[in-house]
Amino acid sequence: MSARYLYIHVPFCLRRCSYCDFAVHATQSAPVDAWLNTVDRELALVREEQAWGRLDLATIYLGGGTPSLLGVGAIPRLVEQLHKHAAWAHDVEFTAEANPETFTPDLAADWRAAGVNRISLGAQTFNPQVLQWMGRLHGSDGPARAIEAARSAGIDNVSIDLIFGVPARFNRDWAADLERVIGFDPAHVSLYGLTAEAATPLGRWVKEGREVLTDEDTYAEEYRTAVRLLTAAGFEHYEVSNFAKPGLRSRHNGAYWTGAAYVGLGPGAHSFYPPRRVWNVRDWAKYREMVTEGRLPREDEETVDAAAERLERIWLSLRTNGGLDLSRWSARAGELAEIWQAQGWAAVQGSSLRLTTEGWLLLDRLAVELEGVA
Repeated sequence: MSARYLYIHVPFCLRRCSYCDFAVHATQSAPVDAWLNTVDRELALVREEQAWGRLDLATIYLGGGTPSLLGVGAIPRLVEQLHKHAAWAHDVEFTAEANPETFTPDLAADWRAAGVNRISLGAQTFNPQVLQWMGRLHGSDGPARAIEAARSAGIDNVSIDLIFGVPARFNRDWAADLERVIGFDPAHVSLYGLTAEAATPLGRWVKEGREVLTDEDTYAEEYRTAVRLLTAAGFEHYEVSNFAKPGLRSRHNGAYWTGAAYVGLGPGAHSFYPPRRVWNVRDWAKYREMVTEGRLPREDEETVDAAAERLERIWLSLRTNGGLDLSRWSARAGELAEIWQAQGWAAVQGSSLRLTTEGWLLLDRLAVELEGVA
């Protein structure tokens, strides 16, 4: 059976943000024709490799990079191309990421006409100093304008991204950022803790001693603040970093957390054909060259063996509020769960183990601990 979840990477950005470690190609004008042609050809190559007929899609997700940099007309053309390879129902979840500075009313209307029904908006913060430091271009009022554009076009399912854990020297009011987002009444909020990846400008600044990340206690307290304010505002904390109004969870991301097969197209994109995981080259020029030559643009691949699959299953289960079914594991796993509950890290109800807010702060460590006894 073919994969039902499709991710397409748009690598183009006006500039690279200081913290960004994604496959990004900085440009003032996205090469729309080349991108469309290359993605179309890559999907044809994937179908040939997998011996798939037309795909029956449950979700489509355009990520980046900055999909909104493609401009008016690109997504309708993409949809026309995709129909050669795939079919989907009217209620498919069709998400596109956008940056506020490039998401206009005309673009919103264009996307809605093409079938996009969910927007993931990169706000990150409303603090002008922090936005400038991050390299964001939309200003503190940009998200409000973008949300209005989406809703005016009939796209009510809007998700907003926020980053917490920025350096303390900015005195950023994290609670104020959260309250401002809550005031927009979005369908969904995603949180990202700031990290300094080695290849990013931020990673270099930290390595050279020119920047200091927030301490662990502040990082944890900001996470707790977000959980408290968002849940009080009616959001369901359904995954370690994600909050949704009732019935509006991200179906696409949910596929990743359940271990479903998915296809990723574009530079740096990952695909999972259980038990095989593959990922593409990150450089736009190299990606385009390989696909144009009729080669799948693979950087590498791995087979998820039984041990890795076991750890992933535990980790993925613990990161959602669906939790882990202890009846499928050893008695020692149940004993460890009881210890976690006593520490305030988990809630055990019958055979169900769910992490608390405090447990989610320790997710990676707890997953490894449980795998060791399960």
